[in-house]
Amino acid sequence: MSSHRIDARPPAGPSTAPALVTDPEHLRPLLEDAAHFSGGWASGLTLAATERDVADALGSGQPILPVGAQSSLTGGATPMGETLLSTARLNRVLAVGSDSVRVQAGVSLSALDEALGAEGRYYPPAPTFDGAFVGGTVATNAAGAATFKYGTTRDWVKGLTVVLPGGDVLDIVRGAVSADPDRGFEVRLAGGVAHVPAPRYVMPDVPKISAGYFSRPGMDLIDLFIGSEGTLGVITEVTLRVLPARPVVALAFATFRDRAAAMRVVHRLRDDSRETWRSRNPRGLDVSAIEHLDARSLALLREDGIDRKHGVRVPADAAMALLVTLELPAGTTAERAFDDIGRARDADAPDTPLVRFCRILDQAGVLDTTEIAAPDDRARAYQLLAVREAVPEAVNARVGRAKRDIDARIEKTAADMIVPFDVVDDLLTAYDEVFGRHRLDVAVWGHISDGNVHPNVIPRSFADVEAGKTAILELGRRVIQMGGSPLAEHGVGRNPVKQQLLQEMYGAGGIEDMRRIKRAFDPQWRLAPGVLFPSRSG
Repeated sequence: MSSHRIDARPPAGPSTAPALVTDPEHLRPLLEDAAHFSGGWASGLTLAATERDVADALGSGQPILPVGAQSSLTGGATPMGETLLSTARLNRVLAVGSDSVRVQAGVSLSALDEALGAEGRYYPPAPTFDGAFVGGTVATNAAGAATFKYGTTRDWVKGLTVVLPGGDVLDIVRGAVSADPDRGFEVRLAGGVAHVPAPRYVMPDVPKISAGYFSRPGMDLIDLFIGSEGTLGVITEVTLRVLPARPVVALAFATFRDRAAAMRVVHRLRDDSRETWRSRNPRGLDVSAIEHLDARSLALLREDGIDRKHGVRVPADAAMALLVTLELPAGTTAERAFDDIGRARDADAPDTPLVRFCRILDQAGVLDTTEIAAPDDRARAYQLLAVREAVPEAVNARVGRAKRDIDARIEKTAADMIVPFDVVDDLLTAYDEVFGRHRLDVAVWGHISDGNVHPNVIPRSFADVEAGKTAILELGRRVIQMGGSPLAEHGVGRNPVKQQLLQEMYGAGGIEDMRRIKRAFDPQWRLAPGVLFPSRSG
């Protein structure tokens, strides 16, 4: 039976007394995360190897910033004077079961996948970057391409071990502790009782959201820490739900001369897949992810020769490309897949998922130019995925060159927005209008099957950075009006635009609800100060 109360315990394990690293040469690589915020500096680094090491670091009285792989795109893992607390040595896979896996927070997604693969298991909601640490993905409620079918990290977390700012430890099991509507949560610590109020703001109903502390009537305590970006406690262990078998998949890269035609295919694939899941039809179409690249993104591929490098056709007149992940019945071989592709136009072809998929592409007039990686063709699948990943890399390279050659103030200017899928076409139109009005060079890509779209400014001057931020604020407000979230999967971090959009989502009252929760766990405001909230004080 669920309760709103939970007892903390003392930290377990030995103290390895890790030395505080202060050598500038060792600290330098850790002074920025993947957002490349400038001005990062740290007073030192602690490499924790045990739960007690984490508690000892938190008990030092110094401001602490917990970090993992530092793959944050928001500056949330960029230090601004804090002592860095790294989870890199908490890297053991502790147990693999039939339906779950327990790991330490510093296990990378690639190591998790390898351990699960050895047992025939599978963890579906992993984001694109497989070097990310499991603890970091939980702390940001990370999501990726397969959210359409499998949901976000939150949906797969069964248990957490969290070291609180005062050194107490919580072992949280999903379903064991729920918010009382009047009293919130009661956390019994060694030094007294922390009364944690339940948030009262309403979150938008979208499949991805990483926008401050989770809020829902009667919410589970575990959900307060998922997506909290390391501001409430340091995650040291995670128990995740897993699938008993890895699905058989084919990848398809299709280009369209008309965006509207591409979006019609997206709508059809979504609708047919949802019907398959509802009816449990083993021959139904089963798409787990659809990603898209806009015309400017495709132009970047041609400019950098990525299409030629990987042997992928990217026509000069392409307005949009779709990268589709299609799940096939267990046991489907590459030979059977190629047979289905070849017979898709035959009236007597078997009614298989791949035949259905090819017929949809044929009706759209793009089957003959679609690249398909059949099951087990890992080399071709790698090439198609590399083409997709080359687009953000191309943008980042151009931002870096502009920062070096044009103006040192230039920085990455991008957004991470999601709307209910029935208005995603309106969002794309709004991008065209707002970025066009500001005369910005912008590449847009994302997880279109979720309505989650990432615009990225390609700056030609510092003025473009400033105009980009203005445009993103305007678009973020429109997204809120559409019932969406301008903070979908990357979190808030230290990004001033994202912090402003967080306040515009929930209002001053909602932000104060979050601050009350923060103060209940961290009254001295020592853990990840400046993350989520622009102020370092309560």
